[in-house]
Amino acid sequence: MADEGRARRLAVRIREIVADTLERQVKDPRLGMVTVTGSKLTSDLREATVFYTVYGTDEEKAASAAALESAKGVLRSTVGKRTGVKFTPTLAFVADEIPEHAATIDDLLAKARAADTELARSREGKGYAGEADPYRRDDEDDAEA
Repeated sequence: MADEGRARRLAVRIREIVADTLERQVKDPRLGMVTVTGSKLTSDLREATVFYTVYGTDEEKAASAAALESAKGVLRSTVGKRTGVKFTPTLAFVADEIPEHAATIDDLLAKARAADTELARSREGKGYAGEADPYRRDDEDDAEA
């Protein structure tokens, strides 16, 4: 088992190599606007998961996924040549869902802002039902005695 630091450094290096190779060597027309967002490596350095995003329609995303799968051999051999490790890890490509999660969070924040605005609007011109500070204080108890 390799230490975590080495696995992390190698994962970063694999991400850089895959992104560079996709940009310069892979000439598949199905490959759309692919951005390599990250990579993870198992602790035994045998399997690498490469995360990517694709901008476009669902058909373009599916075509890009197929292009990545077909270019997996070229990418793995390039990773092996440029890293110089004893065993070149296998590559698995996973579509990153960060943009979808970010859009969901943005929608939730917009709803929360709208609810806050509505609450502030309903509070205008209103006061407390009782006193401003309904809690008893020790100094008030001493004054009564």
